[in-house]
Amino acid sequence: MPIRQMKESSEQHLVIKTHFKYSMNPPQKTPKTAQNGKGPPLQEHQNTKIQNQPSPPSRNRGRRRGRGGRKSDQGDACLRPSSRPCTVACKPVNPAGDSLETTPNVSTENGGSVCEMEMGFPTSSKSLSFAPRPGYGQVGTKCIVKANHFLAELPEKDLNHYDVTITPEVASRTVNRAIMAELVRLYKESDLGMRLPAYDGRKSLYTAGELPFAWKEFTIKLVDEDDGINGPKRERQYRVVIKFVARSNLHHLGQFLAGKRADAPQEVLQILDIVLRELSVKRYCPIGRSFFSSDIRAPQRLGDGLESWCGFYQSIRPTQMGLSLNIDMASAAFIEPLPVIEFVGQLLGKDVPSRPLSDSDSVKIKKALRGVKVEVTHRGNVRRKYRVSGLTSQPTRELVFPVDENSTMKSVVEYFQEMYGFTIQHSHLPCLQVGNQKKASYLPMEACKIVEGQRYTKRLNEKQITALLKVTCQRPRERENDILQTIQHNAYDQDPYAKEFGIKISEKLASVEARILPAPWLKYHETGKEKDCLPQVGQWNMMNKKMINGMTVNRWACINFSRSVQENVARGFCSELAQMCQVSGMEFNPDPVIPIYNARPEQVEKALKHVYHVSMNKTKGKGLELLLAILPDNNGSLYGDLKRICETDLGLLSQCCLTKHVFKISKQYLANVSLKINVKMGGRNTVLLDAISCRIPLVSDIPTIIFGADVTHPENGEDSSPSIAAVVASQDWPEVTKYAGLVCAQAHRQELIQDLYKTWQDPVRGTISGGMIRDLLISFRKATGQKPLRIIFYRDGVSEGQFYQVLLYELDAIRKACASLEPNYQPPVTFIIVQKRHHTRLFANSHRDRSSTDKSGNVLPGTVVDTKICHPTEFDFYLCSHAGIQGTSRPAHYHVLWDENNFTADGIQSLTNNLCYTYARCTRSVSVVPPAYYAHLAAFRARFYLEPDAQLQENSSNGSGHATKTTRAGENGVRPLPALKENVKRVMFYC
Repeated sequence: MPIRQMKESSEQHLVIKTHFKYSMNPPQKTPKTAQNGKGPPLQEHQNTKIQNQPSPPSRNRGRRRGRGGRKSDQGDACLRPSSRPCTVACKPVNPAGDSLETTPNVSTENGGSVCEMEMGFPTSSKSLSFAPRPGYGQVGTKCIVKANHFLAELPEKDLNHYDVTITPEVASRTVNRAIMAELVRLYKESDLGMRLPAYDGRKSLYTAGELPFAWKEFTIKLVDEDDGINGPKRERQYRVVIKFVARSNLHHLGQFLAGKRADAPQEVLQILDIVLRELSVKRYCPIGRSFFSSDIRAPQRLGDGLESWCGFYQSIRPTQMGLSLNIDMASAAFIEPLPVIEFVGQLLGKDVPSRPLSDSDSVKIKKALRGVKVEVTHRGNVRRKYRVSGLTSQPTRELVFPVDENSTMKSVVEYFQEMYGFTIQHSHLPCLQVGNQKKASYLPMEACKIVEGQRYTKRLNEKQITALLKVTCQRPRERENDILQTIQHNAYDQDPYAKEFGIKISEKLASVEARILPAPWLKYHETGKEKDCLPQVGQWNMMNKKMINGMTVNRWACINFSRSVQENVARGFCSELAQMCQVSGMEFNPDPVIPIYNARPEQVEKALKHVYHVSMNKTKGKGLELLLAILPDNNGSLYGDLKRICETDLGLLSQCCLTKHVFKISKQYLANVSLKINVKMGGRNTVLLDAISCRIPLVSDIPTIIFGADVTHPENGEDSSPSIAAVVASQDWPEVTKYAGLVCAQAHRQELIQDLYKTWQDPVRGTISGGMIRDLLISFRKATGQKPLRIIFYRDGVSEGQFYQVLLYELDAIRKACASLEPNYQPPVTFIIVQKRHHTRLFANSHRDRSSTDKSGNVLPGTVVDTKICHPTEFDFYLCSHAGIQGTSRPAHYHVLWDENNFTADGIQSLTNNLCYTYARCTRSVSVVPPAYYAHLAAFRARFYLEPDAQLQENSSNGSGHATKTTRAGENGVRPLPALKENVKRVMFYC
């Protein structure tokens, strides 16, 4: 392919100004010749002063330069048109520098070298400011969309904060609220001076205007409904002290919303949030930021004693249009309020009263009911509530307990008959234990009913997940109508708390100006009929196209773990798959190394090792390039065991296929599988035409590495399993399509990625540096022959409350990893958070206008919003990069926290959208930028690497998928994951 020189345009200007601004500690000394390794050395402007740091830029400083870079205030450097011709073959910019460990021999006009400035970096969140918005995007077709944000008018009243102390101390928010409600009922018109306070259920009380006192003590009496198992209800007395703390100033909030201040007044936002939640807390069942009720919509059965409740999410957010109330629909699984015997029958799937329970039945019941609240039904109107602590090991008929100080024993059956006239029918069943273990009380199952409104927090099974998705999956028009109904039903204009605090909520969805970014051209192989392709509405297909880098598979084998798949069916499937791989542009030997091997799922390790060794002998030590595996549709742990053994033990790349697909043999399925096989072999399916033509701003000009990172946590209820972190990084430039991945185990629910950079002491070699960032930078150098001169880091799975923490820790780790490779090596970093777990939804302005929606009625792929509903000052945007299939599409929220590469809004939005078309596993644009998606897949895969005995132990921290294999616990007691084999971690094994 001919060398294409970049056009002489503003896109050639490589901005190398560091983002010191008001965010970083300025260095004391600055060499005049070069800046910080931010690309090629200064060839012009040698005398530019860079010691004096500019003041914070104004919000509109982002004048567009070309399509990607934005002009820096000082210290720009120009890359001459002839200095780096971009070719697909990726010729090194700097042929003299062969490794990251040596300072590259790059000449400058005054003899300076790259990377001489030392980075300053904030050590606390107080000295850290997120990247300001550089301006607004202009690229794309303008349109109007609606968002589920409702404008909230600010109160003009003073907000006063009071501290609440309740004695004796109460753990339950519900009880605290009951105490405060009683206090307000008794004293509102007298001591509280007609004020209606909002209460957070813990230590804080808020009022609009001052209370008549600065300190006051109240005595409140409450009837305790949940008290004891015997005797009449007791009245409890509480001492409540209310003390003035501070007055919250709304001026700060006004300035922040107007973009005049960068720091959000979190306390004021919290107060307003509590005020608007106060009435809903009383009406509904609050869970997190959502409210649920069985009255909003009839609950739907999910099976095994569970049902789904409908509800809504509510949160107050600062946006460019002012304060906004974000309302979205929500669903959650609740325990059905059934008689306990009926619940147990549903759980076990059999008629409980007729037969005794097996040990496994008892374990299942105990697990399901522990912590669940029940109410008694054998005492008429007295419905006392208790929390289940366990299950008796003996049946009810064998249970006795002391009734007096002389240890006179009485059976449970006799006691209930004599005390309550209640005859126990099912005395063969165990009793529920309630109360604490030391002084447990027994309740027969048939005398108990589950209390309504208890959320189920444990893992749902496949059947329940399917049933819940059916309930939650709503077309955009239906969801929009439900949101509007929720707003009307909540009647904020009638809400006494909103009125008290002077808050007014609009009942109209926010109308927002959006743009639809164009889809990128994709390049396929020259030998196909179609050499390039322009996706239509987020999708395309492989017809008449060949993979741009189709790989060769000469040596492969197939194991069939499915009893229902006959050998001739398996042979036919493998033959069709091999043919599809060839049609798609791979070279695929139609004959396996050995005949298809049949095995039982429980003998997975034995079967894999047998096929591995036999194939190794047959190929004279070359071994298999690919293993195909046919699995039963319901295969339990088989898939995970197979991946663990192949990827960490044998070094085999595998492709699993379910039985249902083997019988069906659909062309679409085979085409998708061939895409996965090609990238596992180290190939590329397609690349962006702009990438190989070197037209991507701030990616194509100098060697750029794109990272994706994610942490997956164990499910609720698993309190000992480690969290798994994964980092992937592009290994090709300028194509940025192939991503190598590394994984590590870390402390339970630890969000910061511990293994990005680490050091340890070696008795011989001294301090050794390592970690995932360092290893991936080295592998990029090996793969491309160049060191990265720019880093773009997409970080998934971080909530807003952790932004500062994650940025401080992980950016510091990136800096250290770079510095450990070469003195002063500090490529500029852009750090972007990717969020999918948010509640902003975008709707077409008119659902009838078919040209403004995709087939599912959702907004078109490429829809981007960076105004009105976005942050007042920070650099964020919503991007719906995919076409909807069913339900309402959720746009991804991208928040640029740190940007030393000086991206324009158009630059980062277009790059992100275009990357979404390079996802390897299908011919569709995806909803999340692929590096973040791949990191999620790799982290999910690595959970299978936890060895069965390791999962039972308390484990956690610095084990990484590229460490040496060891069973020893890591620094923080976490057992390291078994190491990925070298040939596995070089390719996209997680696809």
